[in-house]
Amino acid sequence: MTRVLVVDDEPQILRALRINLVARHFEVALAADGGSALREAAHWHPDLVLLDLGLPDIDGVDVIHGLRGWSAAPIIVLSGRTGNQDKIDALDAGADDYVTKPFNIDELLARIRAVTRRTFHEPELARVQIGDHTVDLTDKTVSGGVRLTPTEWNILQLLLRNPGKLISQRQVLTEVWGSHHVKETHYLRQYMAQLRRKLEPDPGHPVHLLTEPGMGYRFQP
Repeated sequence: MTRVLVVDDEPQILRALRINLVARHFEVALAADGGSALREAAHWHPDLVLLDLGLPDIDGVDVIHGLRGWSAAPIIVLSGRTGNQDKIDALDAGADDYVTKPFNIDELLARIRAVTRRTFHEPELARVQIGDHTVDLTDKTVSGGVRLTPTEWNILQLLLRNPGKLISQRQVLTEVWGSHHVKETHYLRQYMAQLRRKLEPDPGHPVHLLTEPGMGYRFQP
């Protein structure tokens, strides 16, 4: 049974999430502040954390940093903060996804399924299907004679090896170009447009290489 730690200072949200998760056969623990969350996580070792950022004692981003010091469990942020910088900070700290309050419970459950499926059930990817093309990550080839530049490969590999996960712009820029290029998002937009032209059936309406405006990118299998 998957263990989920829910961290939020709003009692009604804790109660609603507990009811919905238990009904779907998750094992649930609750925490109303950051200190309790870190202690509970260290004691209970959850498989997944649902985390509010606006906690009364410790900012949620600091909780993410604390968890990431020892745990690789997926973290989905649930927050009323809608600013792009808040989302970027959470993702850069190690969150796997970001859902803005108020949220739809069915969408949240789909996000939970996505991160738990990726973490617990999906083997190391070797071949990935994107539209009509098969991408072989081992041989670095694409079916149909599609050729990618080294930079396109680096971006694509990062996305494909994290299916369903939101990857922040900063993370892509840091891993592909280095930490001195984190503000040069225009590079990223150009390369993503090129990848879509080469791989998506309809580049103007992508269904696999998705943009989350102001936040980052996601590969949707």
